[in-house]
Amino acid sequence: MFEIIKSGGWMMWPLIICSIGAMGIIVERFWSLQKNKIVPPELVPQVWKLSREEKIDSVLLHRLRTNSPLGAVLAAGLSHRHLGRDVMKECIEEAGRKVVHELERFLNPLGTIATISPLLGLLGTVFGMIDIFSSLMQHGSGDPSVLAGGISVALITTAAGLVIGIPSLIFHRYFERLVDEYVVDMETEALRLVDILQGDREEEELDEIPA
Repeated sequence: MFEIIKSGGWMMWPLIICSIGAMGIIVERFWSLQKNKIVPPELVPQVWKLSREEKIDSVLLHRLRTNSPLGAVLAAGLSHRHLGRDVMKECIEEAGRKVVHELERFLNPLGTIATISPLLGLLGTVFGMIDIFSSLMQHGSGDPSVLAGGISVALITTAAGLVIGIPSLIFHRYFERLVDEYVVDMETEALRLVDILQGDREEEELDEIPA
């Protein structure tokens, strides 16, 4: 492995840094974007029960905000529950935008790595080809196998860039889709709770909220 890295030249080091960064982001996002952490399935029924028992206070709202992204969205609506449905919806939407920003953390760097890794690999190959043809102009090409070997070494960086860029792009798209699904789930559950608190839906509809 070290010989391959050494053969790729100095451009392999930026690619190694990109691969470490991409791997770290992917592992962190898999850990952070677990569904039970983002949209706890039991949270909405618990909040409704506490609301019905008139146990919603500042301490509970603080706990909700720190409980999960869904809890933060619910807390934004509940803290303005006495101001009417429209105000609650506006507060939920504003909190939702903040939550989305948090859920999309590190996705831009991952997308950047997916984009620049193949370009860095191509740049490394171009530099390698320049060195090869410069050497040919100075020393000639007595042995074609030497030229073929030099080209294969130059292409190592392109291969490395693609190996890093393709998985990074796949996971970037996957995490973006996952965040979109979570946002839809959170908005749906929060608005259903708002409707029930404001008397626009029946309490039994909480049983229809997907886990």
